[in-house]
Amino acid sequence: MTDTNGQKQLELDKRYMRMATIWAENSYCKRRQVGALIVKDKMIISDGYNGTPSGFENVCEDEHGLTKPYVLHAEANAITKIARSGNSSEGATMYVTASPCIECAKLIIQAGIKRVVYAEKYRLEDGLDLLRRANIEVVYVGLNS
Repeated sequence: MTDTNGQKQLELDKRYMRMATIWAENSYCKRRQVGALIVKDKMIISDGYNGTPSGFENVCEDEHGLTKPYVLHAEANAITKIARSGNSSEGATMYVTASPCIECAKLIIQAGIKRVVYAEKYRLEDGLDLLRRANIEVVYVGLNS
């Protein structure tokens, strides 16, 4: 017997992850393009991709190819967009194409997000560890699975 609810959730997770991947294409960053969606009650309530703050030039890397220190991560952009909108991310799911770093994990915890679905592991796993420590459900959904 298959778990139909679990299967339905996996299909939904894959669909939202594909959407987050497409959203990442909006990023002007050359080293890595990351997209994030925040979903609550099956509605996308926010989105984000990595890039420079509003009003800055859309160049993420310096002349040596290193990411500029003021570039915002996709998760941070999605969470700050929620804050500006007056919506609440309490209990929501975040879909992000790369697993969150520790700084973004802190923002995710404070935003009340209860579930994080990611497609690709970031080189450091301290962000995932922190999310788990905060009892946030962490789910890996590969793009080719």
